Parts: sequence; structure tokens; C-alpha cells
Amino acid sequence: MAKFTLKPKNKKTVIGIDVGGSTTKIVGFAPDGKLIAPMFVRATDPVTSVYGAFGRFTLENGLALDDIDRIMMTGAGSAFVTSPIYSLPCHSVSEFDSIGIGGIYLSGLKEAIVVSMGTGTALIHAKCTDEGITTEYLGGTGVGGGTIIGLSRKMLGVDTISHIEQLCEGGDLSQVDLRISDISKKGIYPDVNENLTASNFGKLSDLATRHDISLGIVNMVTETVAMMSIFAARSFNISDIVLTGNLTSMQPVREVFESLKNSFGVNFIIPKLSQYGPVIGSALQ
Repeated sequence: MAKFTLKPKNKKTVIGIDVGGSTTKIVGFAPDGKLIAPMFVRATDPVTSVYGAFGRFTLENGLALDDIDRIMMTGAGSAFVTSPIYSLPCHSVSEFDSIGIGGIYLSGLKEAIVVSMGTGTALIHAKCTDEGITTEYLGGTGVGGGTIIGLSRKMLGVDTISHIEQLCEGGDLSQVDLRISDISKKGIYPDVNENLTASNFGKLSDLATRHDISLGIVNMVTETVAMMSIFAARSFNISDIVLTGNLTSMQPVREVFESLKNSFGVNFIIPKLSQYGPVIGSALQ
């Protein structure tokens, strides 16, 4: 468990960089504490992506090296950067702490379960106290964006998130998923929404289209993440769940969370700049 503050006070700009499996994200906090709009680059090599993101970010924001105090790095790929960037000091910080801090910063909440949905999924309990923010890593699952891409590549021959999202349009889950209403008489479970999934892909029809299957894959991953986060929230007796990471930008993902919140009495919150939660959290440390 760690503690942090949300009030950055620096004489110079602080840069945060999140080096992921397929993208590198970068953000900055100006000396007055103002957030400098984040951006990301795609590259297969982590070192190349870090230098590319840094160069583009400083150029577009008119930042000179003398304007920057330090660089805070997080993410699985950050371990590949072992020396200063253009003589600027680099500090490696916990990705899990960054997720929690970023979620609290973006949502403005005092306490929440913060979920990072990237290649896989991580869950953090974050809470504001008089001394700062405490963060606790709760665990996670290998089900995430990587699952969507891998299954879509094998089953549909498509492995680009934007193309998968387009395929979801017009999809019909009744051709893929088995619902509670499909296997029980109406009213037998009075306290359960009968439209909830009983089995993902448990009703896959021979006539299911590529659109149906694509939506089924996204729905399966999103429901898995949703239920894990709901169980985590219940263990702390809270209802606010903040969603961050790349998957939050997918409209079908957003729709699944929206459809589940009333059935389980939770608030799924996707804040502005949700994709950049962890990198924002890294710069705040």
C-alpha cells in the first residue's frame, strides 16, 4: 500500500510516460499543476516508442529540455529504458500505484475501485485520506484487450481494434450468448435480471454472422472485467468503479458497462481522458 498527493507543485514541468505492449502514452504537468494534454504513439520497440513520444510531445507543446524537471516512467516496457533521456532524470514508478492515482485524479472521487483495461486487466482500490492517496493492488485477470484481439484474429481474421469495433455494429448477442431467460421460466429468479448472460457463447448459432461473433467476443471480455470489479467493490462496501485504459474508448465496451450497472447497484464511471489514467498517475508521483 502506498500514499500520494494530488497537488503537484514543481518548479518545472514533470513528464509521465507509460510504456505499454503496443502503445506508449505521454503526459505532462506544468509548474502551475495544469495538465498538458496527453498523447500516444504506436511502436513495437519500447525504446523507440519512448523517444518518439517524448520528441513529439515536447515539439507540439513547445517544451525545451530546460523546461522539464524529471520524467516518471511506468508500464511493462519501462524496464527497457535504463538511462536518462537526453540527460533528464528518469524514475520508474509502480504501474499499479499509477492506475489508482490516475483514476482518483480523473474521477474526483474520494474512494473507488480503479480498473485498468489494457492488454490484460488490473484492479486497484484507491482512497483519499488526510495524508494523501492510498493505493492497493487487488489482482487482475489476463482477460482484456489482448483477448479481444487474439480471438478476433483467429475467429474473424481481424486484429485491429477499430475494425473489431466496426464489426460489432449490427451484432446480435441472441445468436451467440445464452441468457438466463433462455434456460428458466419467467419469474423463477425474481431478484435477477433475466437478460443477464448465463453462458458466453453458450448459444452460438450456425447462422451467427461475423458481426454477432465480434460483439460476442467484446461482450464476454467486458462482462468478465465488469463482474470482477463488482466483486472487488462489494468487498470494500463501495459502489464507485472507475474505468481506465484503452478499451474504454470502444463504444460496445461502454454499452456493456452501462447495461450492467443497474442490475448490480454500482456506478461504472468512464471519465474524460480515461485512456490515459495510468500515465497521468505516473506523473503525479
